[in-house]
Amino acid sequence: MCTGKCSLFIAVSLYPLVLISIICNIVLFFPGWDAKYAKDGHITEEVEYMGGILGGGIIVLIAALCINLTGEQGCCGNRFGMFISIIFAAGGAIGALYSFIVALFGLGSGPLCIHDGAWITPFKTSNWGYLTDSKSWGECKEPPNVVQFNIGLFATLMVTSCLQVLLCAAQIINGLLGCMCGACNEKEEA
Repeated sequence: MCTGKCSLFIAVSLYPLVLISIICNIVLFFPGWDAKYAKDGHITEEVEYMGGILGGGIIVLIAALCINLTGEQGCCGNRFGMFISIIFAAGGAIGALYSFIVALFGLGSGPLCIHDGAWITPFKTSNWGYLTDSKSWGECKEPPNVVQFNIGLFATLMVTSCLQVLLCAAQIINGLLGCMCGACNEKEEA
């Protein structure tokens, strides 16, 4: 496969992952599917870091757009274009890593919820034990089902950002090949 076509494949693969990251982070602002918790400031602090919107969303989107433009310049684009795509792919990988780290901390801390009449993060010191102890999830009285809500969305962000890092790393390798080998010249059919 030509490095330009590979760039197009990587870019097209990144677009849905960007959308998933942004949607997951936006939905995390509405625990229990209710806007009142965000309005009152009762959301997990990791949600406010917006790893899915900024890192896995905007930064990876910018990288995907650049990678896409590189792939559309013909079979391999040019060496300079492939070099620029390496820089943007590295930036995309950093953005995806940011999203992963924020989601990891969000999953580790657990949700902000009403526990014994106060808004706290009851699982922050559980060393991840709450993830396998579904009986303890009932400790969070409000928002309803917030533990499952946070686990599902933060885990989705982690998987999505891992895929983004892998795709950006693939583009870095692809871009290096494009820089070193130059354009592949396909013979045009008459």
